[in-house]
Amino acid sequence: MQPHAIPASDGHLLAARAYGEPRRARAGVLIVAAMGVEQTYYAEFAHWLAQRGLYVLSFDYRGVGHSRGGRSLRGLEADIRTWAERDTAAALAWLRDQLPGRPLAWIGHSLGGQIVGMVPGHESLAAVITVTAASGYVGDNAPALRRRVWLFWDVAVPLATALFGYFPGRRLRMVGDLPAGVIRQWQRWCRSPDYLFGVEPELAAVYAACRWPLLALAASDDELLTERGWRKLHAHYSGARLTAEVLTPADGDAERLGHFGFFRRRFADTLWPRAAQWLDAQLLQGSP
Repeated sequence: MQPHAIPASDGHLLAARAYGEPRRARAGVLIVAAMGVEQTYYAEFAHWLAQRGLYVLSFDYRGVGHSRGGRSLRGLEADIRTWAERDTAAALAWLRDQLPGRPLAWIGHSLGGQIVGMVPGHESLAAVITVTAASGYVGDNAPALRRRVWLFWDVAVPLATALFGYFPGRRLRMVGDLPAGVIRQWQRWCRSPDYLFGVEPELAAVYAACRWPLLALAASDDELLTERGWRKLHAHYSGARLTAEVLTPADGDAERLGHFGFFRRRFADTLWPRAAQWLDAQLLQGSP
């Protein structure tokens, strides 16, 4: 693993980690994180992919993990589109520069699978995998979450964000620390029945124009989101060549999978190869 500092388009430095050897890699993979999740969560999966001959890059959005730089998030101007259009776009461009002429793939967890269509440069991708990415509309939340999510959006978010100048999710044990612009935009999305497309309607046509092969993985026991929401989100990728799979705990020889489980090391011999085999087939077709 090699640490890197990647400048976003506005100069903001992003902490990133690269896995593998670029000179020998047959393709590149960008891992794009879920909301509030640090890139270290994906380290074992990234290392496993690198052992399969891929050059893998992960990164922290500004204000998250090492891209926070120990600074307070109060006053940090960023929303989710900043993360997508500046931060993730910069990471994708950096990876492309390391692997000229070789195909690139995207693996997006939750939010990382929601934003791919709005990231400049996504058109050049050879393949995309989304993992437990779905509409976050409150009406599409899993039943147990739906019963209590009002407490998060109507009480915790407005009060804590106003008091601290950012959302102190780590202290509250909710999501993680997030810039004020991120949590407020996410709140608007989650209150819209069409999620982000209800608030950012211009993106509907952009997403419909995506043409890459897309493997959409859901978890049958996702504690946060529903299959209905998963299908609603991916319906917007109407131009993509979609393969959809609902993974169960039994597929991973486990009792639990859930929203975050796929990236845990325990699934290295069961679930990870299923995704990698699909990815290998797409990257072979995408090779120059």
